[in-house]
Amino acid sequence: MREPAFWYRPRSPKSHLLRPLGALYGAIAARRMTQMGVDAGIPVLCVGNYHVGGAGKTPTVLALTKLLRELGETPVVLSRGYGGRLEGPVMVDRMRHTAIDVGDEPLMMVRDVPVAVAHDRLEGVALAKSQGATLILMDDGFQNPRIMKDASLIVIDSERGLGNGKVFPAGPLRAPLKAQLARTDALVLIGDGHAADGVAAEISARDKPVLRARLKPEAASVAQLFGRQVLAFAGIGDPERFFRSLRACGVEVARTRPFADHHMFSPAEIAALVADAQREQLVLVTTEKDLARLRGNEGVPDGIVPFAVQLEFDDVPTLRRLISDHLYKARERRFSTR
Repeated sequence: MREPAFWYRPRSPKSHLLRPLGALYGAIAARRMTQMGVDAGIPVLCVGNYHVGGAGKTPTVLALTKLLRELGETPVVLSRGYGGRLEGPVMVDRMRHTAIDVGDEPLMMVRDVPVAVAHDRLEGVALAKSQGATLILMDDGFQNPRIMKDASLIVIDSERGLGNGKVFPAGPLRAPLKAQLARTDALVLIGDGHAADGVAAEISARDKPVLRARLKPEAASVAQLFGRQVLAFAGIGDPERFFRSLRACGVEVARTRPFADHHMFSPAEIAALVADAQREQLVLVTTEKDLARLRGNEGVPDGIVPFAVQLEFDDVPTLRRLISDHLYKARERRFSTR
């Protein structure tokens, strides 16, 4: 889905016309969020966002995976496998599965952490526990009440913020902001922008932590593109953020091609990209998530460079304390109710 431009305009007639639908959708979503979820039996940490589209959840999950392992934990990621055809429950296997099977994000994450894909999250929990998980790292699902969450970390792109602040379809919010703020345990702001400063102030006023983080490109990716002109393409929540990141690293971006989030590239589209790059002597570069989808196609040409990034938190000690405290409380609560 490509996000409508009017979601990021403060006073759009289209948004105004859709407000009644947004109010109805928001009321239902807010009511659902008050429902009591099923206890997974082990700690559940949810990485979500307030709005539809991308904000940096996948890099956040991978950064938390590294920290959790340093704490001696064995995390398993639970995902619905958005865009994949398999309902699960199934453990993602890069040797057997493609993005068509399990979605692009699980296929990307499984290189670093076991990933269980399940449309029924309860079944996914059971599968994750059978793999020896000491905790479940839930990728998305913040608004879904099916599983009780011990902590919810919400990710926002600080450059884009929450758009017009209205509920879908009038805006990008998945539920009224007030209902979502009340269930937020920490906010992760990615980047140096100020579009989410108001939300950050609300979270701070509730005595919840606001963590700053940045996407840092891997040196090998930058070196591979040094001194070369590129044709950059991406089918993610915010392709322009990817293009800006390339330029910020000194990569000479000659041309760009944005696609809708989770776009499944056809052979014809791939051929057209390759032809354009060859005609203008450009290097094709894309995100790791897009490359995960491309690998599901037959005959994907070599030479498409993935631009790898990692999320780095400004204050790792605070993040470590936050996670440790929530894990301790989660286990203490379960022990005391036995």
